[in-house]
Amino acid sequence: MPSRILANSPLKLPVAQSAVVQDDNGAPRLADEVPLPLLKAGTVLVKTVAMALNPSDHKMGTVFPTPGSIIGMDFSGIVASIHRDTKTDLRVGDRVCGMVHGSNPSDPTNGAFAEYLRTRPELLLRVPPNLSMQQAATLGVGLMTNIMAFWDTSALALTATPKSPAEKPFPVVVYGGSTATGTLAIQLLRLLGLKPIATCSPHNFDLVRSRGAHDAIDHARSDVGEEIKKRTNGKLRHIYDCVADTASTTHCYAAFGRTGGRYVSLEMVPDELRTRRAVVAKVVLGYEGLGEDVALSRGYESAADPTKLALAVKYMRIFQELLDEGSLQTHPIQQQHGGLQGVLQGLEILKSGAISGRKLVVTM
Repeated sequence: MPSRILANSPLKLPVAQSAVVQDDNGAPRLADEVPLPLLKAGTVLVKTVAMALNPSDHKMGTVFPTPGSIIGMDFSGIVASIHRDTKTDLRVGDRVCGMVHGSNPSDPTNGAFAEYLRTRPELLLRVPPNLSMQQAATLGVGLMTNIMAFWDTSALALTATPKSPAEKPFPVVVYGGSTATGTLAIQLLRLLGLKPIATCSPHNFDLVRSRGAHDAIDHARSDVGEEIKKRTNGKLRHIYDCVADTASTTHCYAAFGRTGGRYVSLEMVPDELRTRRAVVAKVVLGYEGLGEDVALSRGYESAADPTKLALAVKYMRIFQELLDEGSLQTHPIQQQHGGLQGVLQGLEILKSGAISGRKLVVTM
């Protein structure tokens, strides 16, 4: 493959790369001779080392087909090039991790399932020496989504921070606590001085408790909503739904006390499931923190929001401190071999529902 040397990079970069892209029907396929994303002012180029798989990686092509777009969000890698007009303390060769908006209609040449990707340096985390690149690849989407869920004033609107915990703890339900986003959420809620209550399968109770869950409830119970209400004495005001399907939404609405509260989901909440006027429902996407338009549809679209970008930058700095001091644990991983071909196999495993309490990670 031909290569080039950028003026701002001592590394030799190819003019094209291999990547997992959407085919004409939105399904993933391996492609060669894919252009590298264009390096722009305020961005850096990262050479991908490891990629973590998320359910949305296979869902996007079905719901929002964008043929030719590079798939993937979660990554770790090495800084390969820095635009001359980018202000950052990062240096070429630094180990970093984060998230990008894969399957992006407005930026189809940028995604995590590729040899190179482009991102804002202020949204990257330096990978500390005690973390492997595979572990680090699991962090980006979960942390960014939690920022939008916790501190966006239209979402859960929490006021506590890891540096200024709540003086009076109150319960926050993490429905789907054994997901990668859920285990990070549980840890952050404990650092905020709150009482996270997790729902998950019983075989994952030890996992969520090890991350700080105050209580764990079997999500398969037919009365899980009523059980949550019972254990929170009918005073629950905050629920974070990391499963976000019809059943979870129904159970979550049943869990609130008489005065309702705030319900944050990772999927749109249909009108027929909004059964209580006292419950304020909000969908959040990690994409919203990237400072770019979310060019989707069906209610998921949004314009670039400088306030949310600033929120993301603020908390990524805080998370860097937490990582460096060992206060955040990554989600358990299941390694899938085979590089980009392994990504295709991993997506099929993910679709089958065979993964629970672990995150699939592929090394380039």
